Amino acid sequence: MDALDLAYAGIAKQAELIAAGEVTSRELVDLYLDRITRYNPALNAFRVVFTERARMEADQADARRGAGDSARPLLGVPIAVKDEFDVAGEVTTFGTNAYGEPARADTEMVRRARAAGAIVIGKTHMPELGAFPWTESPTWGVTRNPWELSHTPGGSSGGSAAAVAAGLVGAAFAGDGGGSIRFPSAYCGFFGLKTQHGRVPLAPHLDAWHGLVVNGVFARSVRDTALLYDAIASGPADPGAPVVEPISFLDALHGPAGGRQPSGESSNGGSEPRPLRIAVSSKLPPSPLTKLHPENRAALEETVTLLRTLGHEVEERPLNHGPLVPSPEFTAIYLRSLHEEAATFAHPDRLERRIRALARLGGILPSGAVDWALGRKEAYAAYMNAPWSDCDVLLTPVTPAPPPRIGAVEGRGWLRTTMTASATVSHAACWNLTGQPACSVPAGFDSSGLPRAVQLVGKPAGEATLIALAAQIEAERPWTPHRPPQFS
Repeated sequence: MDALDLAYAGIAKQAELIAAGEVTSRELVDLYLDRITRYNPALNAFRVVFTERARMEADQADARRGAGDSARPLLGVPIAVKDEFDVAGEVTTFGTNAYGEPARADTEMVRRARAAGAIVIGKTHMPELGAFPWTESPTWGVTRNPWELSHTPGGSSGGSAAAVAAGLVGAAFAGDGGGSIRFPSAYCGFFGLKTQHGRVPLAPHLDAWHGLVVNGVFARSVRDTALLYDAIASGPADPGAPVVEPISFLDALHGPAGGRQPSGESSNGGSEPRPLRIAVSSKLPPSPLTKLHPENRAALEETVTLLRTLGHEVEERPLNHGPLVPSPEFTAIYLRSLHEEAATFAHPDRLERRIRALARLGGILPSGAVDWALGRKEAYAAYMNAPWSDCDVLLTPVTPAPPPRIGAVEGRGWLRTTMTASATVSHAACWNLTGQPACSVPAGFDSSGLPRAVQLVGKPAGEATLIALAAQIEAERPWTPHRPPQFS
C-alpha cells in the first residue's frame, strides 16, 4: 500500500496492517506527522502536535506487537483529540485563551482509547466553548474545509473533522452539544454518529451542558466509527448517567438493516429482514434564515430513492417544529451552560466578546430556568417523536444549506451571530435535548464540489439500527474513495 492510500485507509485497516506486521506503528505515525507538517498550515486543524511523544508511543506499540500483544484492537493506531478533552500534561483550551494549568490526567474517553492501544498524535481546534457551528476564534484563527479552503469545516468539532477529511489522521475525538459531530462530518464528507446520551463517558466533565453534550468520534467509514466506539463505550458509565443497554457497534454492522441486502449479500439467518419504515421530513421551522437549499433538498430526495431501491418503506412525515428553533428549552440550557462554563476558566476576561455576552445572558436567566427546561424534556421528546412513532428511523437534512464561507459572521455582534448559528441547528439540536441517537450520512457532492449529507435519527438507544442502515447506504453509495484533491 502506498503512503497516500495508507493515510486514507481508515483505522480498521490500519490496525489490521499493524497486527499483521505489514506496516509499523512508527511508519504510520511518521506518515501522519509528515502530512501534518505539509498541510496543517493551510487547514489550521491542529493546535498542538505531540511529535516526539507520538513517536515514542509508536515504538512502544511496535515492541508490544513484537512481543505478541494481540488484545488491543487499536494497537499503534494514531488518533487526534478535540481540544475540549484532557490529555495529561497539556492544557485544554476549549478554543479560548482563557485556560489555566495543564491537565493532570487524561479524560476517561482518552484513557480508554489509550488502553485499546491508540496513540494520541495531537489536539485539534474548536470555536470558543464549542458555542458555534463553525471553527473560528480570535485566539487560534480559522480552521478550513479540505474540500474548499474558503468554506468552514463546521463546528464545534471542526479541527477534528478537517484533520480526518484531509488524511492528517485516521480518526479523531469530537463532541456534540447541538450538532457538533453531525455538522462537521456533513461538511467534510464522512460518517458522523451522535450516540444515545449516557453511552459514551463524559468524565471528568460529568453532565456537560446539563445533558446536551455527547462525546464521540470521527472516522472515515461506518466500520471505522464502530471500531472506535466499541473501544470507548465499553465499560462502566459515568456516575449518575442514564442507564443504557450495552451494544456492540461492530456487531451492528452485520445485523439486518431491513430491505434487501446491499450488493447481493445474504442476510443473517437465511431469511430476509422486514423492510424498515422510514419517515422523511424536509419541513423547516418558520424562519427566513432556514430555507432548504436546493442542493440539500436534492441530497434528501436522492437518498429517499436509494432507500426505496433497497426495499425500505419511506413516507413523508412533517415534524412538530415549534415557532422557535432552537426550542426555548434548548436555549435556556445552552445559555446557562455557557455562563457556568465561562466561570470555570482561569482568565474569563480573555473570552471573546460574543461569548462573554452570551454568558451574561445565561447569568440573568431566572434561577429555575434550567430546572424548567429539564423538566420539559420528556414532554418535548414525546412531541418531537410523535409524527414518526410508528416508524423505525427518521430521515431529515443535517443542515438547511451547504457549508458557509469562512468569516460569514466576522465582526458581527452576539445577536446576529446567534441567529446565524440557530439557522444551522434547526434539524440537529432537538435530538440533543431528547438524548436519542442521530447521525450524518454522506450523500454525494454539490455542483461546486462540496460534500452533501442527510441525517438519520434513531429511536432511543437505537444506534444499532442507524449503524446497520448507514453501512447499507455506504455499500451502495460509497464515500471513502473520495478524497479532497488538494490533499491527495
